[in-house]
Amino acid sequence: MKIQAELYRELPSVDELVHSPALAELINQEGPAAVVDACRAVVSRLRQEIGAGHLSAHDLQLALADVHVAIRQELSRALRHSLQPVINATGVILHTNLGRAPIAQSAFEHIRETAGSYSNLEFDLAAGERGRRDVHVDRLFRKLLEAGSPSAPVSTIVVNNNAAAVLLALNTLAEGGEVIVSRGELVEIGGSFRIPDVMSKSGARLREVGTTNRTRISDYEQALSERTRLLLRVHRSNFKISGFTEQPTVRELAGLARKHRVPLLEDLGSGALFDLAQVGIKNEPGVLDSLRAGVDVVTYSGDKLLGGPQAGLLSGREDLVQKMRSNSLFRALRVDKLTYAALESTLVAYLKRDYDAVPALRMMQTSKSEIARRAAALMTEIAAASERAHPLRLAAELIDSASLLGGGSAPSATIPTTVIALTCYSLSANELAARLRAGVPPVIARVEEGKVLLDLRTVFPEQDKVLTQVLVNTATV
Repeated sequence: MKIQAELYRELPSVDELVHSPALAELINQEGPAAVVDACRAVVSRLRQEIGAGHLSAHDLQLALADVHVAIRQELSRALRHSLQPVINATGVILHTNLGRAPIAQSAFEHIRETAGSYSNLEFDLAAGERGRRDVHVDRLFRKLLEAGSPSAPVSTIVVNNNAAAVLLALNTLAEGGEVIVSRGELVEIGGSFRIPDVMSKSGARLREVGTTNRTRISDYEQALSERTRLLLRVHRSNFKISGFTEQPTVRELAGLARKHRVPLLEDLGSGALFDLAQVGIKNEPGVLDSLRAGVDVVTYSGDKLLGGPQAGLLSGREDLVQKMRSNSLFRALRVDKLTYAALESTLVAYLKRDYDAVPALRMMQTSKSEIARRAAALMTEIAAASERAHPLRLAAELIDSASLLGGGSAPSATIPTTVIALTCYSLSANELAARLRAGVPPVIARVEEGKVLLDLRTVFPEQDKVLTQVLVNTATV
C-alpha cells in the first residue's frame, strides 16, 4: 500500500498536463474541452493500473515520459468517427448490416447543394407561400407509376422506413376494425419487426385466416364481416415456403376487395421499380406489378431494390394516400430534406433510364465475366506484391459462386459470380477475416469451407487498388 501511495503521488494533475507546453498545439487544434477529457482518461487509466498492481515505479516513469503521446492517442480515439466506410466484399448487394443500398453520386451532389444552404423544402416558389415537402418526389413517382397503372391516379408519400409505412397505413385505414391476413404471412424480419405487433400498435385488430402453408381466397371471403376494414398481403421477403402450398394471387385478392369495397394493402417490403428479370431474377413482384393487379396501396423501402436512401414509401390510390397524409401520425414519421434530396435524385435516374447511376442496380447488372476479369487483375496485383514483400503468406484462387440481393429481397434468388478464395499459411479463415475487418478501411468478406471469399460484385471498381493494399498489409503482418 505504501508503494502504491508513492506511485499515486507521482501522477501529474489534469491541470498540470493541460498547461504543459507539449499540449499547447493540440489544444489549439482540437479545443481545450476535448484535451481535458483525454487527459482525465489517461490519468484515470494510470491510476487504475497502479491500483491493480500492474505498474512498477520503473514502468510508471516510462509511461509518464510518453504521457503526451498517450493523450494524443486517446484524443484521436475519442474524436474518431464510429460510423465509417467499409469495403463490402461479401457479394450481398443490399447488406442490411452494411447500410443496404449505397446511394447514387447525383444524390450526394443534390444533398450537398440543398442541405448546405436553405431550400424550398416546404415553400411554394410560384405562390410565395407554404408548400408541402412531399411534392418534390410525388411528381416523380406519378410519372413512374401512373404510366403503368390501369386507371386511378397514383400518389406517394414518404416516411422514415417501411415499418413506419405499414404502421401509418394500418392506423389510417383500419384503426378500430379488423385486418384480414394469411397465417403464412405473419412474418418477423430484422430487428424483431413482427406484423402482429405492428398491427396491435396501429389500433387495428388482426384476423388470421388459412394455415401456415395453405390459404385460399375462400378463407378471406369467409372472414369478411362488418368489422373488416382492410385486406393485407405481406410479401415473405426473407424466407420461402415450398412444397404443399397454396396462396391466392394478388389479382384474386384485389377482385375480392373490390367486390366488398374493402381496400387491399400490400406490404411489398423491397419494392422494385426495375425489372429484375433483366438480371435473371424471376417471380419477385415489383411496385407496378402490384398496382396493375389492383392493389390499392403498396408499402416498400427506399434503400432496398429502389437503390435510394432509407425511407418507407406508400404508393396507391390518391384518396387513400391523402387520408394517410392527413393523419397526425404522418408528421411524427416524416423524413427530412436529406432524404428527399437523395430520393429525388434516385428517381430522376429512373426517369432517364440511367440504371447504372444507381449503384445497387449497376451491381445487379454487372456480368460474371466482368467480375472475373477484375478478380484476375486483382490476383495479378497480389502476386506482384508477393514478389515485393516476400514472403506473402497468402494463396488465392478464382472459383464460381453466387451473389445475393440481400436486404430481405428475393430470398432464394442468386446472381452467378466469380470470387477470390483466400487462404493464409499462418492464419485460420476466421482469423484472416478478422484481420481484414481491422484493416484501413475495413474489408468485410465471407467465410466458407475454411476459405475467405471476396466477391467483387459489391466492391466499387475504384476500391480495387485499396482492397489489394489491405490484403497485402494483412498478409505481411
